[in-house]
Amino acid sequence: MDDIDRQILAELQQDGRLTLTELAERVRLSVSPCHRRLRALERSGVISGYRAHLDAASVGLTFEALLFVTMQSATRDTLEAFETAVVEVPNVLQAQRLFGDPDYLLRVVASDLQGFQVLYDERLSTLPGVMRLSSTLVMKSVVEDRALPL
Repeated sequence: MDDIDRQILAELQQDGRLTLTELAERVRLSVSPCHRRLRALERSGVISGYRAHLDAASVGLTFEALLFVTMQSATRDTLEAFETAVVEVPNVLQAQRLFGDPDYLLRVVASDLQGFQVLYDERLSTLPGVMRLSSTLVMKSVVEDRALPL
């Protein structure tokens, strides 16, 4: 990966809807070489996909919480069962396995406090291997979905 590839990535992180022509102009390449580089970045997995970034509140998801998950045990089967199940919960925006205690950090959204309570009681607390959940409410997002530093 060279400086031109990094420029392509930086531009796409700012605006994933750029046309190929616009992208080529911004990185000062002709369309064909820009297209080859873009396809190579996609094939290699550097660019893993494209999507629209939605405003959660605009679609009725005004409640956000961080959950710390402590597992009953750290066996491979227990962790795999938990990870397989947590992927199936659409309200979980991020799930990260941590070193030490707690074992996982989940970022979840819900419509409101009552919606979160139902999600917590009926889905999250029943995930395989969960010993304890501890949650904290998000007051305000200061930095969100920031582009990767290139």
